[in-house]
Amino acid sequence: MPTLVRPPVLLPTAVDDPSITEELLVRYAPYWPVQRYVSNDAEYAALSGGPKGGTMPVAPVFRGNWALPGEVLPGVEPILHNERFVEAARHLFGAQLVRPTTVYVNLTHQMPFPQGPGHTDVPAFRGFDRTRYPITFLTLMGLSGLFEDARVKIATAVSWFYRGDDGGFEYWPDGPDGSSVLHEGDIWNTGVVADNDFMWHRALPVGRRENGLELISLDSELIAEEEGTWTIVHDGRAQRSFGREALRVSLSWKAAVFIDEAERKQHDEHSADLTASEVLRRFERDLVSRGRQVVLRSDPFHDPDFIGLLHDEYVRTPSSSAA
Repeated sequence: MPTLVRPPVLLPTAVDDPSITEELLVRYAPYWPVQRYVSNDAEYAALSGGPKGGTMPVAPVFRGNWALPGEVLPGVEPILHNERFVEAARHLFGAQLVRPTTVYVNLTHQMPFPQGPGHTDVPAFRGFDRTRYPITFLTLMGLSGLFEDARVKIATAVSWFYRGDDGGFEYWPDGPDGSSVLHEGDIWNTGVVADNDFMWHRALPVGRRENGLELISLDSELIAEEEGTWTIVHDGRAQRSFGREALRVSLSWKAAVFIDEAERKQHDEHSADLTASEVLRRFERDLVSRGRQVVLRSDPFHDPDFIGLLHDEYVRTPSSSAA
């Protein structure tokens, strides 16, 4: 696993006009559970850092994509090209070129269930990204440290629009064996810019157990009603309604970062891309050196057994927590 040498950049002010975020929240509702990104329990365990063999929970955490590479929803441009994020990304990597690509939101209500140990975000590699390969496999590639020569540098800015006294952010800037840092208290319109594809981090709980938990499925929705009311709909029925103040909103911004023009050219011209056979060859060689027996079936990128083997060998979760 690579050694983290890039301390995060803290932003006391994330966006110039938070009202833009509030307007976009309503405009692009409804939102769906974040677990829709994961296809089975084995993938969830690898992606979340949880125990192998566990069952994937469907938590009241909803997501919406506002900007993806080549697809930016109207009105999102001021966030996508936020100069504070761009400059922080440039500083984070000591880079010349920053290419904003992605904006998404996570919306959370009443999340007092036991927290996982944290997670890393989904990395990308030259020739290997989420447009072609499962996000869990990409995450395991990143955690293995076997593909750093081809990893695309991605800066992530996370900012918060929530005034509650809970729901903070915990991160491990010195790696999973180091101490964690809490970003909590008055987090409204603040930001942390980091290499989240490598840095372990997690959101802290929102709400109190005595207030109850929503029972939701992958088909549940979070919809915006009139006058600032939000409603979780489950099986076609309104399950719970609450005001905007009870909704923890986190905004995530991502950008590809290039040290110089030569690195950008190598990326864009695909002159040194990884191939599927090379990825599997590196994994197989490393696993055999660790004394593991490797059986590659017809679709190893989706094979739960192979995913579980990679999880056993490469997922090392944080050993301590300040929360």
